[in-house]
Amino acid sequence: MVGLLMTRPRVVAERFVEDLPTSTQATVQVIYAPLIKTIPLNPRPDASEWELSSGDVIFSSANGVRYATAPFAGQSAYCVGQRTTQAATAKGWRAICCGQDADALVQNLTEAPPTGLLTHLRGVHSRGDIAERLRLAGVNCREQVIYDQVLLPYEDEARIAMDAQASLIVPLFSPRTAQQFVKLAPYRAGLHLIAFSKAVAEPLKGLKWKGLQICKSPTAAAMRTLVRDAAAGLARVEGGPSAQ
Repeated sequence: MVGLLMTRPRVVAERFVEDLPTSTQATVQVIYAPLIKTIPLNPRPDASEWELSSGDVIFSSANGVRYATAPFAGQSAYCVGQRTTQAATAKGWRAICCGQDADALVQNLTEAPPTGLLTHLRGVHSRGDIAERLRLAGVNCREQVIYDQVLLPYEDEARIAMDAQASLIVPLFSPRTAQQFVKLAPYRAGLHLIAFSKAVAEPLKGLKWKGLQICKSPTAAAMRTLVRDAAAGLARVEGGPSAQ
């Protein structure tokens, strides 16, 4: 059976695996080995400041939604990606999807800027320079850091399970996780890496791997498709269940 190494935080990693086709789940041994965790920062955003500004917010990830305070009545959230938009809607924001990446969001908000102040609620490590680019385009935008993303080592159990695999499919979703993955090398298994974007693939180029693919679009659906195809191909080669 082919190994599938999931390096995202456990909850989102499990959700990703659950959304894979059942045929794919039957051909892989899932190894959960989070290389990053998110923690809230204190103090949290000042509620009085929110009341005075009566502004809307930007979320570039579901983690921003998770650690933000509850919205005031009528506040809008401009979001990157459907998953973030759904999370914001569930928490009570009037959520609007503005594209699948930071570039699309900046373009959409530049072409049709909201009235009033925008606040990008983000983590310590954030790509895209959303607030700065919007300000340069004439949009009234600030940013507030509300959580941190802490890198993790492998636990012994995960490392043992990884080393027992002949082949290991590794979907990587962020540049920092990719950097940590490279830092924790070497790996005994043949690596079949799948990068969420070109930026995620960049740190992987110096690593020894059997294959490296990049998602055509930065979406979970595109990542699932590549994981499905990689698992099916390796199962055929290694005589897994799909080869029968």
